[in-house]
Amino acid sequence: MSSLLSTNSLVKQYGALTVTDGVSIDVRPGEVHAVIGPNGAGKTTLINQLSGELRSDQGSVMFAGQDVTSLNIDERARRGLLRSYQITSIFEQFTVRENTMLAAMGAKEHAFRFWQPMLGRAKFTAVVDEALQLTGLAPRADVLADNLAYGERRQLELAMALAAQPKFLLLDEPMAGMSVQESSAVVSLIQRIKSQYAILLVEHDMDAVFALADRISVLVYGKIIFTGTPDEIRAHPEVKAVYLGEEAE
Repeated sequence: MSSLLSTNSLVKQYGALTVTDGVSIDVRPGEVHAVIGPNGAGKTTLINQLSGELRSDQGSVMFAGQDVTSLNIDERARRGLLRSYQITSIFEQFTVRENTMLAAMGAKEHAFRFWQPMLGRAKFTAVVDEALQLTGLAPRADVLADNLAYGERRQLELAMALAAQPKFLLLDEPMAGMSVQESSAVVSLIQRIKSQYAILLVEHDMDAVFALADRISVLVYGKIIFTGTPDEIRAHPEVKAVYLGEEAE
């Protein structure tokens, strides 16, 4: 199967410190590809390189058959390569629906037309409704964002990302800080949407990783030491030695 996103030997250095060291990874259409690794492995740096937030010192990024290495974060987002938080500056005094509508409009229009009623923009209404249904927020559509619980706010971030109609989602610790119940809800959400999007997932909750991932890459000291299915990861002696035997960071 051809890759939707692939990297070739990505490197990021800060002085003498090499944070990502020749990272080559590929993510296929409709796949959840998780990246795991111990503290300081370079996972967030890699996400930043993929999103365009951080310029790589060496290597290349291909997306949908095109070289996007030189594109910035906004240009990559317009092509459908989206890091969830980059469009999720939640407006506390707007409702869940209004926040989601703004995300949908911001991804597709060069400028907002504030003289037109925002919620009357028919071409976005179906997209927003679908995003709220998928994330389980439809019953909370008219609630102010300021009144949402922490887990609901993370759901809203995902709803806003989905409303932007991405081709690819970069999810960096979507379950961080959540209760067991909240994490379970997000796992169920990602399971519902995974066939519609390619997803690169960085997550410390290994139960969630094994429940969601089609393939897993293990990043240690900036290098990918192994990529395989969840069963292959569980059985790999070096992975067990350097990561699975330790408490997740």
